[in-house]
Amino acid sequence: MSISEDGPTPFTASQLTKLQDCGIYASGTQLSPDTVNLAEALVATLAGSAEQPLLPAELQELVTQVQAKATIGLPRITADDGVRLSAFTIRLKTDEPRPVVIVPAGWTPLGWTLFTYLYLRLALRGYHVLAYTPRGIGQTFPIPGGGFIDAPFTSGGTVDVAGPSDWADGSTVIDYAQQHFAPSRVAFLGESYGSGISQLVAAHDPAGRVDAVVALSTWGDLAEALLGNDTRHLAAVDALVAFTGGPEERKFDPTVRQLLADFRAGTNLDEVRAWATENSPRSYIDQTNARGVPTFYSNTWHETLFPVNGALAAFQALTVPKRLNLWIGDHAAPEGAGLTVPGPNAPVDEALAWLDHHILGTANEVPGWEPVKSQVMFEPTVRESRASWDDVTTSTEKLYLGAANGSQDGKLGTAPAAGWKASFTTGELTEATAVDDLLTTGQQEWKGNPKTYATGKFDRRYLATWTSPAGARRVRGIPRVQLTLTPAGKNATVVAYLFDLAPDGTARIITHEPYTLTDAEAGQAVQVSWNLQAAAYDIAADHKVMLVINAKDKLYSDANPPLATLSVGSTAGAEAHLDLPLG
Repeated sequence: MSISEDGPTPFTASQLTKLQDCGIYASGTQLSPDTVNLAEALVATLAGSAEQPLLPAELQELVTQVQAKATIGLPRITADDGVRLSAFTIRLKTDEPRPVVIVPAGWTPLGWTLFTYLYLRLALRGYHVLAYTPRGIGQTFPIPGGGFIDAPFTSGGTVDVAGPSDWADGSTVIDYAQQHFAPSRVAFLGESYGSGISQLVAAHDPAGRVDAVVALSTWGDLAEALLGNDTRHLAAVDALVAFTGGPEERKFDPTVRQLLADFRAGTNLDEVRAWATENSPRSYIDQTNARGVPTFYSNTWHETLFPVNGALAAFQALTVPKRLNLWIGDHAAPEGAGLTVPGPNAPVDEALAWLDHHILGTANEVPGWEPVKSQVMFEPTVRESRASWDDVTTSTEKLYLGAANGSQDGKLGTAPAAGWKASFTTGELTEATAVDDLLTTGQQEWKGNPKTYATGKFDRRYLATWTSPAGARRVRGIPRVQLTLTPAGKNATVVAYLFDLAPDGTARIITHEPYTLTDAEAGQAVQVSWNLQAAAYDIAADHKVMLVINAKDKLYSDANPPLATLSVGSTAGAEAHLDLPLG
């Protein structure tokens, strides 16, 4: 977001239509220029600093309605340690006690400005609004001669990565809300980074003042997101570090910079894991349960930043009133437009209905909701409700990996097969990948354009495949792979992919997950098993299940020696197999 001397430029109706149709991202984590333009225009209009009309009629009308019933503020809230947090407030003009929704910004250079449209919606529903940028987040600009200047929406301090300072800041923000709004109730609503902070504040606020949480594109276990199955999620971390709004040495303190350096180098990972665990909502579920905080979760099947299984584990541990929505796509794609521009958006509409019921006491459809609702890939009109996550899977199909018969193409069948081995070379990326690009591929899924794989291009020198007979299947839940792995060195990484294979040889991805074997003996076979990420996917009657195992994906670290031979196989009594959850 710019801080041009000329001020913001008008945002047009055609730009609004484009955002409604195409979403708010240009690619991956990069917001489109139209999204930035909209944020600038809305804030300037609300603050009364616009020197010319900046908004199309639809948005101007919303702003006018809010200005008629509320006052706008742009305060700085001082944390306990003196860090100043940039904030935005909408205070309703009423003597009647009203609830406040507190919105910690996500991990974005635009800070709290990105979701200004959401704040208008909240105010018109009868909430005071207090949005703020978590410490260290927001755009920072170098200035000639050295030094930096922060944008107005940027908060001071360094990024705490949802650590104790962020929890304390959340309580300080509640203090500010109580002083200035005297709210009847307090809710937190966050997306991505802000969703984790929302849960952590609800669990840690000394006075237990959070009455409900909405957590969109959320996460439960930061340690699993960073180091699941002992595999470092390098691409996700690099993207996040680049998206704080300024240089790493300015945005993070020395302790966090060292943790990031250790993570990238693959050293001192026990310390990294302990730090990430401390900063995870899942670690404090007991406190959330004891406080009875109603909690709404939203996540996506193909999450590349915070894989869905971590959120599922946290959700399952909650005993409070709860809701889990699972959507097609990747991080922030489903709700992004709904938080930013007008238009139908079920992920956000349902989140606001949840808030209305639990905070405003609105008599709506929420009491009749079942706790889990899943969108089926890639059928956006198909959603399934269940009483719990455990009810999503009703049976399991065990498919055994058969011998490859001298090639790299084996069969998945019902009979156990042992004594075979398939070998391939490590160190090379293949056409079998989780995504083309971090976030971007999943954003296209949400828009109705899932990636098509040409399985004939899967280079068998660097992977092995197993294919089932054709047959209709309703995959529902968490698949699991078991096999024997013979590493070429002390450590080894493999990645499992599950595909829906069409008769013409093209495929779509159902799910995937890496696994890294550590402290092994080169050439010594070891039995391993691991969960893939959860999925809801219908396979047509003339389609097959294809399992692919390779040794490298650009999302993850690679513990294999380069251009070495890695073998997977099956041993008697522990035959290699795929457990396929059905529902």
